Amino acid sequence: MAAKQQIDTENTEKGMALCPSFGRCGGCSYLGMSEEEQLRIKEKEVLEYLDRSGIDLSVYRGIEKAPSYSAYRNKMEYTFGNEVKDGPTILGLHARKSFISIVPADGCTLVTEDFKTILKSTLEFCLDKGYTHYNKKTHEGLLRSLVLRRGVRTGELLVNIVTSSQGLFDEEGYRNMILELRTVDAVVGILHTINDNRSDAIIAEDVRLLSGRSYYNEEILGLKFKVGAFSFFQTNVEAAERLYGYAISLIPSLENRTVFDLYCGTGTMTQAMALKASRAVGVEIVEEAVETAREAAKINGLDNCEFIAGDVGKVLSDLTLLPDVIMVDPPRPGISPKALSAILGYGVENIVYVSCNPKTMAENLRAAALMGYKTVSVKAFDNFGHTKHVEAVSLLEKT
Repeated sequence: MAAKQQIDTENTEKGMALCPSFGRCGGCSYLGMSEEEQLRIKEKEVLEYLDRSGIDLSVYRGIEKAPSYSAYRNKMEYTFGNEVKDGPTILGLHARKSFISIVPADGCTLVTEDFKTILKSTLEFCLDKGYTHYNKKTHEGLLRSLVLRRGVRTGELLVNIVTSSQGLFDEEGYRNMILELRTVDAVVGILHTINDNRSDAIIAEDVRLLSGRSYYNEEILGLKFKVGAFSFFQTNVEAAERLYGYAISLIPSLENRTVFDLYCGTGTMTQAMALKASRAVGVEIVEEAVETAREAAKINGLDNCEFIAGDVGKVLSDLTLLPDVIMVDPPRPGISPKALSAILGYGVENIVYVSCNPKTMAENLRAAALMGYKTVSVKAFDNFGHTKHVEAVSLLEKT
């Protein structure tokens, strides 16, 4: 016990040396640990989930470390607020297990120096103007959020300042300030979003384009995407590309086959598979993601893939088209019993399961075994270094 406490203390000290907000911010729980130690913890977690679900551990194919453990996030949503009641206004991230408190994020190791530069300059600009931050209890104040997005492969930056309508915001002054900053990547768009919704979510009630365009370009798996200010997109492009590439490689053949990509997001894997398959169909409940996917398919010249917006279980019940292969990439809760029954009911030879939550994946694999699908392989991926998150890819085969 004493040895464990000493290790925890050492890890905490290392974490605080790397980031002043370590321990207060809810993000990088493993920041003070070595990469190897993080991998051991995550691998043990995946194996425990598989074992509890009765999955033969001989199918486990190990864990792949993250491509990078620093500056890998291409999107950050910072919030204006204070750390303690009546404290000074700061711009940062939510404190651990707190809806109200905000901690500074100017020392975050997961973002580039450009993000830190824009963060600091935005806060200074707003403080100089005497703006007040939005109070989540009284619902009064001007400043709400700052959303930064980056095209990793294209070197493009998108800046979105979010305020309420309670007061005037100097749009011209802010635009000029941002454009004068020295950044490595190029600022291709500056937006001002006005949001009076009481929830913490950023609702685009009124979006004003202050400079450039409202999207940035990105490339992944050889495909091109226009990513809008509010579009869903992979947070870690390099890790996602590696994960998706591996998942697609598990499919024995795509030639002359129809593939379903369920919970497809912005359709990255759908389009990558469409390059070889005769037809690819992506299904996603988030309509904005579907619109992004459709636009990308046009940009990439793919006329053999289509995207359907809707709940997977409902969409499959209405579809008459039959798949030869199925790819699934469900959200953290996993696949619902109704949707899983519909998916397995097609009786395709292979199903590839991409998961951001190995716990619910293992539960789905156990249910699939009862319906005649055995788990052939499971591989874990550490895509988000220094955090508790771990992803996995499994291959199911009909028996």
